[in-house]
Amino acid sequence: MLKLTYAENSFHLEHLNESLPDWVSKRVILALCSATKLHFEPSTAAFLIPNESSLIADLEQLSQENILEICPCDTSSVEIILNGTWLTSDLDSATGIFVTKLSQSAELLLKSLFQTQQQLTTLCAPLR
Repeated sequence: MLKLTYAENSFHLEHLNESLPDWVSKRVILALCSATKLHFEPSTAAFLIPNESSLIADLEQLSQENILEICPCDTSSVEIILNGTWLTSDLDSATGIFVTKLSQSAELLLKSLFQTQQQLTTLCAPLR
């Protein structure tokens, strides 16, 4: 299962070995125990990756299998679009968690792409 967390100023992608139903059940129990609102809805989620990635060909194969969609953004990046479920405590907020279940190989490929992008971002960050 892939879990994409969208915060106010950040984005994080995780690969979890937990089943989607088990993970959702735990989130519902947590919301009930903490008296927190929880909204679920089918949705799509997207994130950017550099289009010069060596794994673009693998992503294109997944796109042909209708596992994900690839959308060119500009000369330096492409947008990866996934189908899944959006969870949030506030319907008017852009913060929340998106979960989806893909094949193991697709999930590990996306995790690898995300980690590579994070490393590049860290290496290119300005020094303070």
